[in-house]
Amino acid sequence: MRIGYTLMTEQAGPRELVRHAALAERAGFDFEVVSDHYSPWLEEQGHAPYAWSVLGAVTQVTERVDLMTYVTCPTFRYHPAVVAQKAATVQLLSDGRFSLGLGAGENLNEHVVGRGWPPVNVRHEMLREAVEIISLLFDGGYTNYAGTHFRVDSAKLWDLPDRRVPIAVAVSGGQSVRTFAPLADAMVAVEPNAELSREWDVFQGGGSRKIGQLPICWDPDRDRAVARAHEQFRWFAGGWKVNAELPGPTGFAAATQFVRPDDVAGNIPCGPDPGPVVEAAQAFADAGFTDLALVQIGGEHQDGFFDFARDELLPALR
Repeated sequence: MRIGYTLMTEQAGPRELVRHAALAERAGFDFEVVSDHYSPWLEEQGHAPYAWSVLGAVTQVTERVDLMTYVTCPTFRYHPAVVAQKAATVQLLSDGRFSLGLGAGENLNEHVVGRGWPPVNVRHEMLREAVEIISLLFDGGYTNYAGTHFRVDSAKLWDLPDRRVPIAVAVSGGQSVRTFAPLADAMVAVEPNAELSREWDVFQGGGSRKIGQLPICWDPDRDRAVARAHEQFRWFAGGWKVNAELPGPTGFAAATQFVRPDDVAGNIPCGPDPGPVVEAAQAFADAGFTDLALVQIGGEHQDGFFDFARDELLPALR
């Protein structure tokens, strides 16, 4: 399993994220993913810079790590033709280290453009069309497309990388696996679900990357780690069927007001011991995941984490 680091735009500003990217590479992480948000989940997190500007800068301060959006919604804030252009540009800037992670999005980020928030089946229809458009543009030449949700008129990517940008799609169940596995190069999921991996291999052909994500909260003091995880990551307890629907940080604050610190600590490894992180990562490995991106909770608590990761955590995981 390859171990990655998450540049979480909801908890750090753009300069800090670029600095963290360089430090994560030096600490020994294999790849880095960046969240693409217009808003943080909770006001306590306090940030939401533009992920694509951050990515451009990150390509210039890193040399080895693979890069990826985790994930971009190509259907509301962005038109898929523009997402294809952005992805091709980042691939060129990174010398072929970029993968485009796509998902159906969350109301939290996408409502800002005033197009409403349709039911999940419609969002999946839109995502399918977006993936088709992006793939056509990656093929080169002029693209015309007339779908139910999107149109493209004589679009062409004038700067295409030699290495085609791999597309990864976030899935959460059998329906989304059957829809997107034939169209994508890799799978994204946030739970260690072995059935998802098996179904993905059946419909995609097997052998592709399966990229998970694991939030952790390292701190020399476990009580401080639990308190910080509860303050900034209690939104995680809702699950994605809920998280995709709420429109803003105040909604997440209300929905999680009765989540206790112990509830969060029961699902997120907290404290200075690498053991619980290894145990949680093993569940993803057992479920067939090839890659796992860690989230260190707390934007101002990254530097000590990088030392811990280099000296203890990464050796223990490997």
